[in-house]
Amino acid sequence: MLALFLQTHLPLLFGLLFLTGLIAGTVDTIAGGGGLLTVPVLMLTGVPPALVLGTNKLQSCFGSTTAAVQFIKKGKLAFREYGVGLLSAGLGGALGALSLLALNADFLEKLLPLFLIAVMVYMIISPQRGLHDHPPRISPPIFFMLAGLVLGFYDGFFGPGTGSFWPVTIIALLGYNIKKATWHAKICNAGSNIAALCCFMVSGHVMWSIGLMMALGQLLGARIGAHIVMSRSTRWIKPVFLSMSGLVLVSVLFQKFF
Repeated sequence: MLALFLQTHLPLLFGLLFLTGLIAGTVDTIAGGGGLLTVPVLMLTGVPPALVLGTNKLQSCFGSTTAAVQFIKKGKLAFREYGVGLLSAGLGGALGALSLLALNADFLEKLLPLFLIAVMVYMIISPQRGLHDHPPRISPPIFFMLAGLVLGFYDGFFGPGTGSFWPVTIIALLGYNIKKATWHAKICNAGSNIAALCCFMVSGHVMWSIGLMMALGQLLGARIGAHIVMSRSTRWIKPVFLSMSGLVLVSVLFQKFF
């Protein structure tokens, strides 16, 4: 019913999509998990499951790439620090997207809400992230090669939460502080996003009008988020974002099962 209402009120639909992209782009750059908001909103529009993930990848590419460019322009990173992760995440993202496209659509429709719930639970219980650098537990090239393949695959296959999984893993194994981890995470995330999007585009699983409207919001949100990461505290973001995401997810579940 809600999907039909949105489809017949296009100004409201596009306004909702732009606002969703703006909020998700901001918080995803800061803390990850933007897909927890964008995927449920796309599901509310009545878009089929494979198109939901392909369209979500289109809009998220604008956010992650914009944030990555902002960090690189500020001179925060050198290619030798993130090149392996970028390339490995790209390969993993392509493999994940191709695996997703091989799934049955009915099975995928049942899988999406379960994935969203699992990622939200993770973000609620995830540990506080590092304030200072610590000695690494693994060499950076090996870490970025392995993490790029694994997290890139997950990003291409589903996506939400990848922006949070990356910095947590970087802090735990490389010992980077939260800001440095976030800079590296966003660049690697951009690699898997772009590779996965190419696979979805070739297979025709992208809704361009919806995706580009959200992408406009992502462009602005990512710039805002990058500024916040580089200049001030982000502790207030997580509880507010999870509350909003939870409300949207409840709406999706209600529409599907009641």
